[in-house]
Amino acid sequence: MTVRGLMLAGAAAVLLALAAVAPLHAQSDKTDKGAKLPRFASLRSGEVNVRTGPGPRFPVDWVFVRRDMPVEIVAEFETWRRIRDYEKTEGWVHQSMLSPRRYVLVTGDEMRLLRKSPSDDAAMAARIEPGVIGQLLQCEQAWCRIQVAKVTGWIRRNLVWGIYQDEDVK
Repeated sequence: MTVRGLMLAGAAAVLLALAAVAPLHAQSDKTDKGAKLPRFASLRSGEVNVRTGPGPRFPVDWVFVRRDMPVEIVAEFETWRRIRDYEKTEGWVHQSMLSPRRYVLVTGDEMRLLRKSPSDDAAMAARIEPGVIGQLLQCEQAWCRIQVAKVTGWIRRNLVWGIYQDEDVK
């Protein structure tokens, strides 16, 4: 093969590689383009680098190691999102590390009750420790329905972090 043939083959390989990767980047932000700020999201991976600024040249400040952790998106810059965790710590992550799937974190320093229906008098479905993450399924008034492991139940909205007080989730 000639030098020119090798160059053309190399260029074709690069174009094929870019074509294969492009759909992955394009699909990562479909859910939040034009969405209002602030808003909640969750971590897509069990290892997410949080940077001091919006770009790969900024140093990593810390690393989240908990998949599905709820975070609040408070600012955007191109493909970067400034997030805040439940302890009010902020930093920048790439949008591809966030998911629109909603999760909540059980707050406080004592066990919480997950109820079978949205009432303080309802039967107990489970006891949940602070720090447990549950998938947010629905919220109505003062109650949210969540799933933790394979248990689904209702918990008071003010006992979890990852949902706004006036937000309805259906």
